[in-house]
Amino acid sequence: MALTFDNPNEQQRWYAVDDGVMGGVSQSTFSVTDNEGRFHGEVSLENGGGFASVRREPNGFEPTLADAWGIALTVRGDGRTYQLRLKSTSLGNASAYRVKFTPAQDSWETLHFPWSVFEAVRRGTLLNDAPAVTPSEIHQLGFLIADRTAGPFRLQVSRIESVR
Repeated sequence: MALTFDNPNEQQRWYAVDDGVMGGVSQSTFSVTDNEGRFHGEVSLENGGGFASVRREPNGFEPTLADAWGIALTVRGDGRTYQLRLKSTSLGNASAYRVKFTPAQDSWETLHFPWSVFEAVRRGTLLNDAPAVTPSEIHQLGFLIADRTAGPFRLQVSRIESVR
């Protein structure tokens, strides 16, 4: 699987799930321009909020992640810490596997994440009894920012790919 952002229609496959679901007022979007994806918006701590996230619509990973040993991101950040989140059929709907990362600000870098570094979480709480990641059961991916810091953010993404 390799996901690039050279097709502007890719933007339609992403949608925001921000803290408004819990009364917060953070806002985010995912846009595709200049051959990159951009997860951007503003985190607000008002009303008990403090997170913003985007998800890519389920499925559409061809070839599947089944025989991959991990996933790689080519990204550029803004000094803030983000999470790559994976939804899996082996976890409940409110849960995901996450890995945290703080990408370089002034240059593009490719970060490699083996499945073993992902931890299962539900609403920010670690799930110690969750199964390990089963790559063939991953059906959705997304990004989240929840660093308890109010203000604007921008994560630039040029490539998401499985590592074999």
